[in-house]
Amino acid sequence: MKMLYGQRAYVQSAGVKNDMEIDGFSVAVCNELGIELSRHRSRSFEEMQEWGDDLSQFDLIVALSPASQRMALELTRLHHLEIEYWPILDPTGLGESREAKLAAYRQARDQIRDRMLARFGPPVEEGQV
Repeated sequence: MKMLYGQRAYVQSAGVKNDMEIDGFSVAVCNELGIELSRHRSRSFEEMQEWGDDLSQFDLIVALSPASQRMALELTRLHHLEIEYWPILDPTGLGESREAKLAAYRQARDQIRDRMLARFGPPVEEGQV
């Protein structure tokens, strides 16, 4: 998101549970596009709230799994914000070989990028951020 749209919006990544370490295949396929994920750490919705991120301050939650959509709906039922579900391929466990696994992760990465472009429009050009 930041690579495409810069600092135009505050973006926070969260999930249903906290796995702490980002999957190595995710790091590899994002690195192909110049996106650095190796230092990124995932947080759960609960951790966001514990660290002071009030979900009511967000305008939009994008859920990438049915479980995250359910949790977002539950946690925000008293708040006025939009929740969108983007059915993205879950690449974990797909493919036998390293190349097959990378292909599945690339497909998921590209689905997310395509959904962002469809939802938020073309990327901002350098200098417009």
